[in-house]
Amino acid sequence: MAKTHVSTRINGQDAEFLCSPEQSLLEVLRDTLQLTGTKEGCSTGDCGACSVLVDGTLVCSCLMFAAEAEGHEVTTIEGIASGSDLHPLQQKFLDHAALQCGVCTPGFIVASKALLDEDPDPSEESIRYWLAGNLCRCTGYDKVVRAVQDAAAELRS
Repeated sequence: MAKTHVSTRINGQDAEFLCSPEQSLLEVLRDTLQLTGTKEGCSTGDCGACSVLVDGTLVCSCLMFAAEAEGHEVTTIEGIASGSDLHPLQQKFLDHAALQCGVCTPGFIVASKALLDEDPDPSEESIRYWLAGNLCRCTGYDKVVRAVQDAAAELRS
C-alpha cells in the first residue's frame, strides 16, 4: 500500500512524515516521530489519554488519521511546556499530586489547556464537564480539578 506524505507543524516546528492511509495520528506521533508523551489508552476515543490539539481544537489522536494532519498545527503534551519551563498546568498537576500512574495525565493536561484557552476563568462545573472525556483509573478527579483551578488563577494573574 502506498504511503502518504504529510507536511504539518507539530509543537511549533515544521514536520514531515510518511504514513499509511489507515495509520492514526497517535501511531505516527508515538512510533514514527517518537513523541511518546501522548498515551494510548483505549484506541476508541473513550478515555482521552491520547488528547492533542489540532489547530487549537481538542482531538483524540487515536480517532484521527495521520494523513488528516496535512497543513495543520498539532500540539502534543511535549509542546505545552516552554523549553524546560513547565506550563503552569503541568506544574499545578505536580503541586496538587493530580497524577498517579501517569497514563491519563498528558491527556488531562492537553484537555485542560484547551479549556483554559477558551475560558480562562472556568467554574468547577465547567472544568468537570470539559474533562468528562478523560478517564483516570488511579486518582479520582478532585485533585485534577483543583490543579486546573489553581493553574487558571495563576494564568490570569
